[in-house]
Amino acid sequence: MSEQALATRIDGLTKEYVLKSETVRALRGVSFDVPEGDYVAIMGPSGSGKSTLLNMLGCLDQPTAGNLFLGDDNISQMTDDQLAEIRSRRIGFVFQSYNLIQQLTVVENIQVPLYYQGLLGTKERDRAIMLAEQVGLGDRLDHRPNQLSGGQQQRVAIARSLVNDPYFILADEPTGNLDSVTTDEILALFDDLNGEGRTIILVTHEDDVAERARRIIRLKDGMLHSDEAVSDERRETAREMQAAAALAVKNKQGLAC
Repeated sequence: MSEQALATRIDGLTKEYVLKSETVRALRGVSFDVPEGDYVAIMGPSGSGKSTLLNMLGCLDQPTAGNLFLGDDNISQMTDDQLAEIRSRRIGFVFQSYNLIQQLTVVENIQVPLYYQGLLGTKERDRAIMLAEQVGLGDRLDHRPNQLSGGQQQRVAIARSLVNDPYFILADEPTGNLDSVTTDEILALFDDLNGEGRTIILVTHEDDVAERARRIIRLKDGMLHSDEAVSDERRETAREMQAAAALAVKNKQGLAC
């Protein structure tokens, strides 16, 4: 049986910062693999190294020691220009604050990663429209962010993260600004994308959000504290609890059918 391909491999990742005369060890030899098609939630308290690891995975910073692979490429010693190229082409980002461009329409925001590559043709626009339809925004193509709800803006961000067919979607607290109803909708969309084979790495401080993933990786004091598989039963329980919370909100607001 052939070995499963990896979206990313983290091997002995270490990051140290010098602040005044003190050396801060943000990451201390973290190692784990993310196979293609996995869905990983990364958790940890403040100071655990979670944000530092997020920056490494997003090609926003380089390690002091260790190796980080995206697919077969070791990005640990790449230049800033090389990292920017990898970042724009091979990683899909979803942020808590959406990071949409207010002057652009839904379709144009989805196309932003392609703009930087000079890909502005009909084929690319058609792909952006297809992705907008996939995330349920087929009737909002010409709307701008200020004409959308928070959940709709996050859907745009998710579609934008897919436009380059990335190694993985890197989602940083993607439901942090959303209510219970919209959180359930966005996590259901992540479930669907993962079911289609998309690799998702989600950073969260919310246990109920993490329970929707297939694995939960916890960091503590810059080290890997635990790497736990989430059973299908636990995932389904999390879905049911969030769906019930969303329904309760809808009933309270008189929105349930």
